[in-house]
Amino acid sequence: MMCECVNFTEGEFYQGHFDSRAYVQNFYSCPRGHSDEKDFLSFVLGCLSRTFSTGKHKGQRLIDVGSGPTIHSVISACDFYEEIVLSDFTDNNRREIENWLKHEDGCFDWKPVLRYVCELEGKSPSDLETKLKQRIKKVLKCDVRLENPFYPNTLEPADCVITSLCLEAACKDIETYHYALHGISKLLRPGGLLVMVGVLGETFYKVDEQLFSCLRLSQSNIEDALHGLGLSVHEFNILKAEDWENSSVSDFEAVFQLVAQKQPY
Repeated sequence: MMCECVNFTEGEFYQGHFDSRAYVQNFYSCPRGHSDEKDFLSFVLGCLSRTFSTGKHKGQRLIDVGSGPTIHSVISACDFYEEIVLSDFTDNNRREIENWLKHEDGCFDWKPVLRYVCELEGKSPSDLETKLKQRIKKVLKCDVRLENPFYPNTLEPADCVITSLCLEAACKDIETYHYALHGISKLLRPGGLLVMVGVLGETFYKVDEQLFSCLRLSQSNIEDALHGLGLSVHEFNILKAEDWENSSVSDFEAVFQLVAQKQPY
């Protein structure tokens, strides 16, 4: 495994070495995602669309934990939650989102991804982009290794929490992963919805030539952790990687999206 030769790349490494613009350009410039990752992104966007576009799940507040420099995780949800909070550990990732929110010159172009979601859902891209920017109220620093990821801020419990491609990159071992999930579950109100996107069997990924390590997870690792926290898993959708041994950018065996619910008290 390629990552065994390096120390696990935790948040502090990201702060100094993660190229936010290269990441979005390499992985989010078109709806399929990176060419070496065969329909990774379109699978994720389709799953999120099916979860949210019916309006079955709705509420006041949605928190996206570990957004990276991206906004794609909340596109399909933005019609149904009044306040959306995005977050990341890395300053440059939060700045990348804020530049897009403010229409700064040279900000990343999310239009191809927005158009793709609109085609799935029969919506207007310009209307959706406007609504998304209105609903994203805050972009906050977070650290999933803390009991309260938003310390020193305390957020009101959310109706929905999304976390995408964050925990396996942030958590160096399964104990840290369980601790991080516990902190995330506390951000949810009783009966609230947890939506996770992640990778199974991955030990590394690359942004340009920079290597980042990843906690190798199985479906049972994740389900066991969630059940232990009193979350019931309603869906676990998987797309297996094709030809992953020959990918230049990662060694994931599958990408998943799950939907879970916190026990109502």
